[in-house]
Amino acid sequence: MQIHPALIACINCDTISERPALVRGEQASCATCGSVLLRSGLSAQQLLALALAAALLFFITNLYPVIGISLNGEHHATTLLGSVLSLADSSPAPIAIVVALAIIVLPALQIALLCWLLLFAQAGRRAPLFNPLMRAWESMHPWSMVEVGFLAALVSVVKLKGFLHVEIGIGMWAMAALTVLLMAVVHRDIRSLWCELEGTGS
Repeated sequence: MQIHPALIACINCDTISERPALVRGEQASCATCGSVLLRSGLSAQQLLALALAAALLFFITNLYPVIGISLNGEHHATTLLGSVLSLADSSPAPIAIVVALAIIVLPALQIALLCWLLLFAQAGRRAPLFNPLMRAWESMHPWSMVEVGFLAALVSVVKLKGFLHVEIGIGMWAMAALTVLLMAVVHRDIRSLWCELEGTGS
């Protein structure tokens, strides 16, 4: 459905409203269902730069050790994936699968989708499959939990320090930075893209 550039369609109830002029910090809500229609914020170019930085940090987080432990002269280090595999060995498989989805698979998909959408948006175009990809991005939002994984890793470090020599790896530092970026980028409502690109082709 094509909407006049001066109008906004609510993605939840399809109510058509006039596009408001917003200043930084303001947001517009649907008069029918109350969901957010438009929120002022960063430009597509700024969001893309942050999303690409998040993608780089995600790779570092998963490639480098998160925690290293030393005991009796032996040193062992584990990556994020390694910790999930260890969980699979000591817990029921469904738990490990849920953890892997929440802290590795879904964040990777969400960052990839965001980069794809923003690469086209910064050029003023809608990405191929824009509507279903936007809906997929929003549906992943509640299940992407890198920050929960980061807090769990910090708790593990605190508990292990009482028994072992624990080293915080590069992966942990990257995970901390990634958590901040995800809160600033991936957890930001990007429905403004839907409105900004409403009148362009698919």
